[in-house]
Formats: sequence, C-alpha cells, structure tokens
Amino acid sequence: MTTPPKIDPRQAVIDTCLRMSELGINQGTAGNVSLRNDAGFWITPSGVAYEGMTPDQIVSVGLDETYSGDWLPSSEWRMHLDIYAARPEAGAVIHTHSLHATALSCLRQDIPPFHYMIAVAGGTTLRCSDYATFGTKALSRAMLTALEERSACLLANHGMICFGPTLDKALWLAGEIETLCHQYVIARQAGTPVILGDAEMADVLARFKTYGKQTRDIGAKDTPAVDAPRRI
Repeated sequence: MTTPPKIDPRQAVIDTCLRMSELGINQGTAGNVSLRNDAGFWITPSGVAYEGMTPDQIVSVGLDETYSGDWLPSSEWRMHLDIYAARPEAGAVIHTHSLHATALSCLRQDIPPFHYMIAVAGGTTLRCSDYATFGTKALSRAMLTALEERSACLLANHGMICFGPTLDKALWLAGEIETLCHQYVIARQAGTPVILGDAEMADVLARFKTYGKQTRDIGAKDTPAVDAPRRI
C-alpha cells in the first residue's frame, strides 16, 4: 500500500487561509491562522496576502516569545501564543474580521442564546471581550478572560477568535460563529429574539459533550446527543 505524502504543516496553514477567503469569513490580509507545533506554533506572516503566501513565509514562534526566519509573525501573534499557553486542548487558532461577527463586536455585547447552537463555543453565551488596541498584551488579556470556559469569543470593535484541536475543527467553528452572528443580526432586524432559558441551554450543553460520538464511546452517565433509532 502506498503511503500518502505527508502534508507540510505550513502549507496546511496557507490552505486554511485560502479556505477562509472562499467561505467569505475573511478578506485581504486581515485575520490570521496558526497551528501548534512541538516548540510553539506556526503562524501567518504580517501583511502578506493569502493568495501569494508561500510555506517559507509561515513563521515559527516559540512559547518563549521568540521567532525564527526572515518574516515577522502576524501582529496578533501574542493572542495565539497566550491561547496555546493557557489552553492545552488548542491545536489551531483562527482570528478573522468576518462581516457579521465584527459588526456585532462593535456593539460590545455578549450574544445571548437566541439559538441553541450558541453552545458550540462552550457556554450559554458568545462573549465579547473588553476593548484593547490590536497586537497588545492588554488585548490578549481581555481575550483570555472572554475565552474562559469557551473556545470562541468576539473581540470588541475588532472581530472574532476561536480555537480547535485541528485546523479543520477551528475553521468549522469560525464558520459557525459567523453564521450565528449573521442569524442574530437578521433576528434582531425582524423583531426581538426569544432567548432560551438556563434549563434549555443546560440540556443542549450536556448533549453537545457527546455530539459526533458513537454509542460505544458514550459513557453510562453521559447524555446522548441524539435519540438514536433502534439498532437491529
């Protein structure tokens, strides 16, 4: 059997950037993507358009706040570093200026559970961080506070950031967050959204813990994500 070629992690970062543009959740040189490695993480360079980006431009940044190579890392490298340092489950980080998430971030309001999928970020709300200047320690601190017990948040007057165990999972979450923000904007334009209660969201959060798992992987005390049909 032929072994498939190993994908260069730096190319995987670029492919994720290009996919973000295809999905319409980022544009130009805005936003940034990173992938954890043994020493720290790979991250997109500062000010380089995704379409012309090459693997040699992807920057290796260490958790000791050093970098190697001829290209400066993204101006938001610190947010990525602090997520990797604080959240061992984070394997990839995506920051975007997607249209609706950014618009709502300018309101500086948490997004309430108008839809059960708000739980996709890990809690009963999609939080918005306090404001701080881009690229600063203050922004990173504000972000970490908003990310407590969450895997995504809005960044006040800025955009959104999220993380996942892999690039694919982080990209999926970034798309879900933008979709939720778009839905919330439409719902508010149409009227006043009905907000789900604490008990309803507690049930959703319990089910989300087993979402995507097979029956054999679900513990006796876990809440199944779905009421499965009878197996024959």
